[in-house]
Amino acid sequence: MGHVYLVRHGQARFGTQDYDRLSELGVEQSRMLGDWLAKRSWRVDHAVTGSLLRHRQTAEACMALLPDALRPRGAWTTDAGFDEFDADEVMIRFRPEFALPDVLKQELARSDRPRRAFHALFTSAMGRWMGGRNDHEYRESWRGFQARCVAGLERVVGAAGASKNVIVFTSGGPITAICQHLLELPNHRAFDVNANLVNSAVTGLLYQPGLVSLSFLNNFAHLEQTGKADLITYG
Repeated sequence: MGHVYLVRHGQARFGTQDYDRLSELGVEQSRMLGDWLAKRSWRVDHAVTGSLLRHRQTAEACMALLPDALRPRGAWTTDAGFDEFDADEVMIRFRPEFALPDVLKQELARSDRPRRAFHALFTSAMGRWMGGRNDHEYRESWRGFQARCVAGLERVVGAAGASKNVIVFTSGGPITAICQHLLELPNHRAFDVNANLVNSAVTGLLYQPGLVSLSFLNNFAHLEQTGKADLITYG
C-alpha cells in the first residue's frame, strides 16, 4: 500500500498584492514540518508541487530539513492540477464592485475584525460558486476544479508505482476538493474542511490498485508540539 501526503503551503502574504509568496512565518512553518518529518524518518520517494510560487517555496523549505537518505532521488515534478482556484474571480462574481481597486480593502478597513469580515464575505462567495447554479459565469466551475484536482491525484498515483511515499505541496482548495471526492461530502461540509486547513498541515491518503482512501486530515502536530498558538495560521 502506498501513501500520498498532501501538504498545504505555509502562510502566504495575506492582504498584499504579492500573495503568492510565503511570509517569514510561512517559511518557518515549512521548515518545522521538514524537521518533524526527518525526526520520524518519513522517507519521500517522489515529490510533487503545484505550479505556484508558494507551493515551491514550501517544498524547498520543508525538504531542506530532510537528510539525503529520506529525500527523493529523482527530480521533483510540477503539476498544475494542484494549483489553487481563482479566489479573486470567486469574490468578483459574488460582488462585482470588488473588481475595482481597493474596494474590498476599504470595506474590510471599516470592520474592527477584518479577518472575520473577510471570512464572512468569502464564505458567501464560495457558496455561490460551489452551488453550481451560476457555473456559466466562471472560467472554472467548482465541479471542473474538483475534476482537475482529482485528475492530478490520479496522475500522481499512476506514476508512483506500488508502495511508494509521495508528498504533494499544494493549497487548501485542492486538498478540500480531493477530500470531498473521496468522502462524498456535500458542499457545505467541504467548505468547513477548507476553512479549517492549517498552513503547512498534512493530509494523508492511502492508495492501492483501483482505490484511494483518506487516512488522516489536517495534521499539524509539528506546530502544536511547540505550544505556540501564533504558529497556527490559515492564510
